[in-house]
Parts: sequence; C-alpha cells; structure tokens
Amino acid sequence: MTTTVKLFIDNEFVESAATEFVDVPNPATQEVVAKVPLATDEELQRAVDSAVKAARSWREVSVANRCRIMLKLQALIREHTDEIAECIVRENGKTLADAKGDVFRGLEVVEHSCSGTSLTMGETLENISRHMDVTTIRQPLGVVAGICPFNFPAMIPMWMFPLAIVAGNAFVMKPSERVPGATMILARLCKEAGLPAGVFNVIHGSRRACEFLCDAPAIKAISFVGSNTAGTAIYQRATRNGKRAQCNMSAKNHAVILPDAQKDQALNALVGAAFGAAGQRCMAISVAVFVGDASQWIDELVDRAKSLKVTAGHEDGADVGPMISPQAVARLRDIVTKSVAQGARLVLDQTNITVQGYEKGNFVGPTVLADVKTDHICYTEEIFGPVLTCICVPTLDDAIELVNSNPYGNGTALFTRSGAAARKYQHDIEVGQIGINVPIPVPLPYFSWTGSKASMLGDLQFYGKTGLQFYTQPKTIISRWAEDEVSSGVATSMPLFK
Repeated sequence: MTTTVKLFIDNEFVESAATEFVDVPNPATQEVVAKVPLATDEELQRAVDSAVKAARSWREVSVANRCRIMLKLQALIREHTDEIAECIVRENGKTLADAKGDVFRGLEVVEHSCSGTSLTMGETLENISRHMDVTTIRQPLGVVAGICPFNFPAMIPMWMFPLAIVAGNAFVMKPSERVPGATMILARLCKEAGLPAGVFNVIHGSRRACEFLCDAPAIKAISFVGSNTAGTAIYQRATRNGKRAQCNMSAKNHAVILPDAQKDQALNALVGAAFGAAGQRCMAISVAVFVGDASQWIDELVDRAKSLKVTAGHEDGADVGPMISPQAVARLRDIVTKSVAQGARLVLDQTNITVQGYEKGNFVGPTVLADVKTDHICYTEEIFGPVLTCICVPTLDDAIELVNSNPYGNGTALFTRSGAAARKYQHDIEVGQIGINVPIPVPLPYFSWTGSKASMLGDLQFYGKTGLQFYTQPKTIISRWAEDEVSSGVATSMPLFK
C-alpha cells in the first residue's frame, strides 16, 4: 500500500496541501512505497516560523535537561533500530545488515550529544590584568537547517540535528525526497523523547525547498551532504545570504596496496569497501592503486568480488543490494562503456545482471576495470556505484603523487606492514581522512569529519568539536571588578592589560 508522507511541524504530522508529489519506489522491485509532497512555500514558512518560536524558549532550557532528552532519544532509537533499518531497505535498497550499520553510526552521534554539558562548555582565564577576568561562552545560533542525501537515510540526519539541538538550536530538516521514511521515524521518536514543539521540524521537497532554506532570513546555518553540483550551489546561495554553510560533497577515494601488505586482509577490505552499499557511499573505495608486484593480486580480487551475493536487501545473505534508481544504473553503464572505449580493460563485468525474483530491480553486480588511466571517464567522474577501477604504479612515491593530483580529498587508505611507509603516506598525502590498513576511515563522533579539497566547502566540519562550533556562536566577556579603586582619569590611548 502506498502512503503519502506527511510534514512534521510543531510536533504534529501534517498533511501537505501540495499539488506535486514524488514517488518513492523500492529499488529492488520498482513498487511505489510512498509519495512525497513537494511542500508549498507557505508550509515551508510554517516550519521555519515554528522553529523560530521554539528556539526562543529552547535556548533557555538548561543544558542538563537538553542532554536528558538526548538520552531518552538514543534509547528510543536503539529500541526502534529494526524499524528504521527495514524502512531504509525498502526505500534505499541497502542490505539489512548495512542499514542497521547506517542507524548505529548515526546513533553514535546522538550518544555523543548526550555529553552536551561538556561539549558546550566555555573557557575562563582569571587575572588577565589587575581585577580583570575573561570568559568565552558558546551560544546557540537560533534556527539551523539540514539538507540530506539518499545514501545514508538515518546516519546523515543524525550527523546534524542532535548536536545542533543539544547546543540550544531549533532545527528544520529536509531529507532526500527519495528516502524520507527514516527521518520521519526519527521525528516521531524526537517527540516521544520529549523535544518541545518546534525544536525539530521536517519538510519535504526538492530544489525549491533547498532554495527556500538558503534564502530564509531566520535560518542561520545550513548543513548539506550530497553531490558537488548541488553542494556548490547551496554553499554559494547560503553564504551569499550571510549564513554559515558546511557542504560535504563528492569523492574519489583511493586505496594504495603495497606488495608487503597482508594480502587476505587487504583484498577483503578492498572488496567490502568498494562494493558495500552498492558503492553508494561518499567514502567508498573507488580506485585501487597497486604498487609494484601487488598488481599480481588483481585476479584474486576479481574472484572475491564474484563471490558476493547480489540480491534484494532483505534477502538472507545479501551482500550487494540495488542502486537507487534506473537513471543511476544507466549512468554507470554509460561510464563503463566509455571507459572501455578509452582503453580500460573490463576484467569483471556485472553491469547487466538480472536477479531472479527481482527482474525489475536496479541491480549492478561488482564490476572491475583494470589498466585505467587518469584521463579515463571512470577515473575523472564519481561513479557512485559498485565499480572498482584499478591503476598500477611502480612505487609508493608514484602512488602519493597520483592521489594528491586528484581534486577530491574525502578519504584514502594504505595497506602495508611497513611503519615507515605508513608514516610517509600519512604525512605526505593531501587527503582529509586516512586509513592505515583501514579501508573506510570515517572518524567516530568524538572526533570530527575532516574531508578536504573539492570534497568539502566550509571551514567547520560535521560532528565532533567542529560540529558543535558550527552550530554555536562564541561570545567573549571581559569583566573588571574592583573595590574602592580611585579612577586614574580619562584615557584615550589603546587600553593595555598589564
């Protein structure tokens, strides 16, 4: 049965008056499981107005009480993990195990936000001068907003709103119109946890909704995860309107394999990181760089990739689920075809597989291209699918030069048993997140996301210390208190603290 997704405004699920809707098909079957309204401008404004009203009182709630609500929320999310994960499988196509991981990695941020009393703490220095002290505090911005992608329906929203809310802000969330369900469950749980009306609102839409959030004067900051095209437009529009913006965008993540690496560990890690989530991760390994004799391992990598089970995400033993849409599949096939025409060698081709029982599904099996050059389209474009491109180079220095020449800087990995090689790589590489024998080096919430170069716009990153800084405004107070001190008279020169 197809349901119409509601808006969540002022702690109420509200039927939209929209006249346009977007279908949400199950990627494994094409069955339409939901319809998402493209909210009207009036509805978008109602959500913002609700957040503005709530922000005034929410900032006055003690940090300890905000943390207590986050504690309740994390317990509710843990309790409803299966419900959220099953929704993700239905709308996004992930395997059930991967969908549960999606929820858990977001839950970790909620858990971290429960320590808001420490996270929002300021600094004080006594006696900067005679009878003078200085204190720095952090205060909420007011109303902030998030714009989320389809590939992590639970984790990415939870990268954003828990820290923003525990810091005292109200939040307006726009989930991807392709995968609204997980965010709607989170909205219900926020209400159950005790968040006051208006502190967390959910709107739906596409480009117009994003533009509205960037333009709305009451919104002080925008968090975005998605493509470079959309991210650049949102960053420019938001900052032009005087807002803060953090935009995590496209990637081309390289894994460098040295011949001294532990082969089984390296190959298994490569296969999992390249083809998990059907390659639809901004931290997926999409380029394998084999150094020296490690190039002889490509055939074994292909054998392991062949062994992965491609099927609907809810099926037992599923390793790779469907891609998000037929359009994404068509784009992938076009890139692979053009790359072969440019000279790449297709050593494993599963771009046209059919899965029994799910013949209409958006399935692409693990696919491997070898002899890839840096001007091939499979290297210059982010494919965002289960395709691994393989490049061979003579030395570690060549590998470092290759990675550093790429415009993106989200993540990279090195597989080696050499401490000296690892030290050289992590020191010389110009990428924000580095794994040493770790294929997907996503920082845990008590650190911060550190993607760089063309993968990130904005000075303050997601979650961790910088995430809290993004959602707060520092304020410095210099105070002077003295008993019965005689004034030394008017001074017009620059004040000096001695």
